[in-house]
Amino acid sequence: MSRQQVFTGSPWEPLVGYCRAIRVGNRIEVAGTTAMQDGVVVGAGDPYTQTRFILQTIEQALQELGADLTHVVRTRMFVTDISRWEEVGKAHGEFFGQIQPVATMVEVSALIDPLLMVEIEAEAAIESEEA
Repeated sequence: MSRQQVFTGSPWEPLVGYCRAIRVGNRIEVAGTTAMQDGVVVGAGDPYTQTRFILQTIEQALQELGADLTHVVRTRMFVTDISRWEEVGKAHGEFFGQIQPVATMVEVSALIDPLLMVEIEAEAAIESEEA
């Protein structure tokens, strides 16, 4: 079975030893993704903006692996302030309102950078193993 990986240039990818997304057969797993670009947090203090940026990053990774958001079957959202869930949910709904994958949102005490408020994982399945 083939194995394809996507890297986004995050400084943590080589340090920790992971890729942004991986496709094995017809399954795609997207690692926890935050609103970090070139070492700078996008949308500091704004979970809506962070969520939109994260979902755009996930969408790009999926496209590199021959999929798109319609193939997403699950998302997991980790937020540092659950009282702001509606902002995260609004952005998620803008991307997945018609697709409606299963989703989980939980509050965590912190993410890798204190300015990060949201981290999202995604799982996707495509019909064939052909790239």
